[in-house]
Amino acid sequence: MIKVGTSGFSFPDWLGNIYPPDIKKGDMLEYYEKILGFEITEINSTYYTIPSQKSFEGMMRKTSKDFEFTVKAHKSMTHEIRDKETGKIMDNKDAFERFIYAIEPLKREGRLTAILAQFPYSFHATKDNYDYLKIFKERLKDIPLVLEFRNYYWHNERSLKFLKENHIGYCIVDEPKLKGLMPYNPATTTDIGYFRFHGRNTNWFDAPTSVRYDYLYTQDELKSFVSDIKNIATSAKNTIVMFNNCHAGKAARNALEMIEMLK
Repeated sequence: MIKVGTSGFSFPDWLGNIYPPDIKKGDMLEYYEKILGFEITEINSTYYTIPSQKSFEGMMRKTSKDFEFTVKAHKSMTHEIRDKETGKIMDNKDAFERFIYAIEPLKREGRLTAILAQFPYSFHATKDNYDYLKIFKERLKDIPLVLEFRNYYWHNERSLKFLKENHIGYCIVDEPKLKGLMPYNPATTTDIGYFRFHGRNTNWFDAPTSVRYDYLYTQDELKSFVSDIKNIATSAKNTIVMFNNCHAGKAARNALEMIEMLK
């Protein structure tokens, strides 16, 4: 089971590039599935705001019963976890409770594939952070969790062993080959294989977020990933391939190309 999608579906700069120029925002998700043919999407807006249950119920109504969602963890769960004065990890249990309550409709209807927790570059491989990841998984209980690391120091066998032992998924990333960032490493630690393609914009650290993901993969670059995706799919129950190079609809273009290559 391989599902390819994009990290989000509602972007103003997709109008005229991916969507008809006059499409209404409320019609984008239906177009994304029924016209473009995608079967999954990654909800990234949840990083900034924990939505209401009605928001997810509305998304489910606009899609078929087989359409799936992955949901990105809120920043209070991944980025804003330390006290600014003491530097110690804070008790953020209430943030988890609000987040889990919000995604309940997706979980109840079997439409939630996983929670994606993307940690910042400043999240290092320290003992207290390892301990925090255990707490993170415990709070989600039976909800599948996939972690995306940004800092190179998580790129080691110890980290993968830790994830396997704690039933936490590993996010395989392709991003600029810059010092300090995670390298591409096609590995799995649970029954979910999760690829995330950010593009290779070498101006990563200096560019504003709006253009950090401005990159279109070439046909040859995409082809280089096909064997790894298929290989992961032989052992994983679900293999998710997400394109996050969303600037001006490039993620959708590359995702559609990848779907054809995987056929």
